[in-house]
Amino acid sequence: MQARPDPSIFPRRGFTARFVQRRTMNASSRFTPYLYVLPLLALLAFVFGYPLVRIFEFSFKMVRGVDGPWIGLRNYELVLSQSLFWESVLHNLQLLLAIPAMIVISLLVSILLYERVAGWKVYRVIVFVPFVLAIPIIAVVMKRMFQFSGPVNEVLRWLGLDFMALDWIGSSDVALWTVMILIIWRESALGIILFLARLLSLDESLIEAARLEGASWWQRVWYIILPQMRGVIEFYAVVSVITMLSAVFAYVYVVGGGRGGPGTSTVVVEFYIFNALIRTSLPGIAAAASVLLFLVSVALIFPLFRARRLANEQEA
Repeated sequence: MQARPDPSIFPRRGFTARFVQRRTMNASSRFTPYLYVLPLLALLAFVFGYPLVRIFEFSFKMVRGVDGPWIGLRNYELVLSQSLFWESVLHNLQLLLAIPAMIVISLLVSILLYERVAGWKVYRVIVFVPFVLAIPIIAVVMKRMFQFSGPVNEVLRWLGLDFMALDWIGSSDVALWTVMILIIWRESALGIILFLARLLSLDESLIEAARLEGASWWQRVWYIILPQMRGVIEFYAVVSVITMLSAVFAYVYVVGGGRGGPGTSTVVVEFYIFNALIRTSLPGIAAAASVLLFLVSVALIFPLFRARRLANEQEA
C-alpha cells in the first residue's frame, strides 16, 4: 500500500513556490525598464553603430564606389605621411586653447547674472541667442564684420588703434585666431546657461552667511561657489574638447571660403576628411582619418570621465 505524504511538508513547499515566484517577479521587474528602451537602443545602434563599423572597414580598403579590395594599413600610412594632415592636427590643438577662455568667460558672465543685476533675465536670453542661431549664419555675419574694411577695423581706426586693424580673414597668420574668436563667442553661450542653471540651484544661505561674515566677492566665488560647480565645469570642459576636435567644420568652411584658407591656415581634421572624401574621391583615406580622429577623441575623453569618477569617490 502506497504511503501517504506527510501533510506538514505542504506549507513548506507552498512557501518555496511563493519565494521562487517572488524572486522571478523581482528579476523580471528589474529588466522591465530596459525592455521599454530596447527599441530606441536598437535604433541608435543601427544609426550610429553600423556607420562606425563600416568606417572602420573602409579604412582598411581601397574603396572605389561602394567597396574595394583589402589593403591593410596602407590608408593609415598615407594619412600619417601627409604634412597637410599633421598641419590640420596642429590647428585642432591650437583651437583647444580656446577652452580655458570659454570657461572663464562663461563663469564670469553667469556669476554676474546670478547676482541679479537689473534686467538679468533679458541678458540671459541675449547671451544665449548666438548658440541658438545656425553656425553658417553667424560665420557669414562675423566674416563680413572682420573683413579688412569691415566694421571691426573701422571702429579700431576710429579709436586710433590702427595697428590693431588687421586683415583678420585674409592673413594666414591671423585667420585661425579669428575662427577661435568666433568659436569662443558662440560656444561660451552654452557654458553661461549651464553654469547659471547650477548657480540657481545653490543654497543661497551659505553665500549670504559668508557675506555677513565679511567675505569679499572674490572669496565668496573662490571658496563657496566654484567648489560646488566643479561637476558642471568638468562636464562643459569635456563637451568643449569634443567640439574643438570634431565640431568646428562649419566655422572653418565659411570663414575659410570653403577652402580652408587663406592657403591651408584654417584646415582642421574635419576639413581634411571632407577634402579626401568629396574633392579627391578617396573614401579609404577619409575613413582612416576619421578613425584616427575618433580614437584620439576617445583617448582624451575617457580620462576626463575617469578623473571625474575618482573625484566623486574621494568626495564621498
